[in-house]
Amino acid sequence: MSSTFQDQREPAGFSPEDLGRIHAHAKLAPGEIAVGVIVGRTSEYFDFFVFGIACVMVFPSVFFPFESRLDGMLLSFAIFSLAFIARPLGTTLFMAFQRRWSRGTKLTIALFLLGSATAGMAFLPEYNTIGGWAIGLLTFFRFLQGLALGGSWDGLPSLLALNTPPQRRGWYAMLGQLSAPIGFIIAAGLFLFLHTQLATDDFLQWGWRYPFYVAFTINVVALFARLRLVVTEEYTLAMEERELAPIGIFQMLKLQGYNIFVGAFAALASYALFHLVSIFPLSWISLGTTQSINSVLGVQIVGALVGILGIVASGMIADRIGRRTMLGTAAALIGVFALFTPWLLDGSAAAQDAFIIIGFGLLGLSYGQAAGSVTSNFDIRLRYTGAALTSDFAWLIGAAFAPLVALGLSTRFGLAAVSLYLLSGVACTLLALRVNKALAERE
Repeated sequence: MSSTFQDQREPAGFSPEDLGRIHAHAKLAPGEIAVGVIVGRTSEYFDFFVFGIACVMVFPSVFFPFESRLDGMLLSFAIFSLAFIARPLGTTLFMAFQRRWSRGTKLTIALFLLGSATAGMAFLPEYNTIGGWAIGLLTFFRFLQGLALGGSWDGLPSLLALNTPPQRRGWYAMLGQLSAPIGFIIAAGLFLFLHTQLATDDFLQWGWRYPFYVAFTINVVALFARLRLVVTEEYTLAMEERELAPIGIFQMLKLQGYNIFVGAFAALASYALFHLVSIFPLSWISLGTTQSINSVLGVQIVGALVGILGIVASGMIADRIGRRTMLGTAAALIGVFALFTPWLLDGSAAAQDAFIIIGFGLLGLSYGQAAGSVTSNFDIRLRYTGAALTSDFAWLIGAAFAPLVALGLSTRFGLAAVSLYLLSGVACTLLALRVNKALAERE
């Protein structure tokens, strides 16, 4: 896989004079943009990880007490996937809001909706109190989370990509990805603290609600951090000069829809691994007897720290060998890792811990370059909408059903089925990168 194709392209459709005017008018500090990206996206990951962890620790007892623990988890994971189904719909809806009003208005509505939907879950009565209405309201709030996340796209990652030196694009691309392990550490740390400090009945009655309360506060902080950038005259000018504005979804699909799906599949191995090391091990190990759920959360926090190191390393390596080469190499390593999944997860506590820590490390190497490695193929005026939809479909195809499929397959057919599931993601990534290379060479 080439390390140079498309990575070094100047924005399409601009003359040298136009490019000179752009760089002169809107010379922005990449570090400042990166901070906005990290702060903003950390709140989103926190919201989603809080829900994912609760699918294992809380929801089977609180909302599905009439089912076995396993079936309660499977039903919880089915609701978990709804947000990823709603996300492209949210992108479509909020892009229309932005065209009608402004980026700041869209972002304000989206983040308040995201925080309100997450905090609303904290007030839900148990199934034993209002019956099926509790499940229905949980499903409704989860769907709202997905709509809001689709609307939270602010274009800052695309702006960051267009304001970094070509030889440093891998480094700056990974900065926004740091939000994922940071969000997980905060969410897992809160649940670990509450679960260790409270009696089981207290935790299931009211303790689990606290992280959902906190989500609203975090989202308000993230909103102001992002508005401080996106509504200023300097950043508005930069967005306009780079044509980073929404276009109609149907127009986007007609002009370069193929790039959306190539980009989504190019990162499939990374997105499939994402929930297989963060959410799935928590469910699998908690159903067994090898170690306590508190021990698993502790190891996962350590794993997330390793993931941060992997993300940082991906930036340095990608700037030496190319972002797509880095992505393909990481996918191959994930393929090797997948072969050892049954032995590790079905082994001793030490083997399970190794699965989590190694998995997070590989996730860091791959996820660090998963965003934007193919979206540079979009014409510049299509990149704002194209990047958002590419991310939406990558999450939907790769990560939305991963906990549900992995737990369902492993309990029915064994952990070898999880290996095959992960290997299929690796195959899709390598094939998509090959297709992307062929398209780039043709252009």
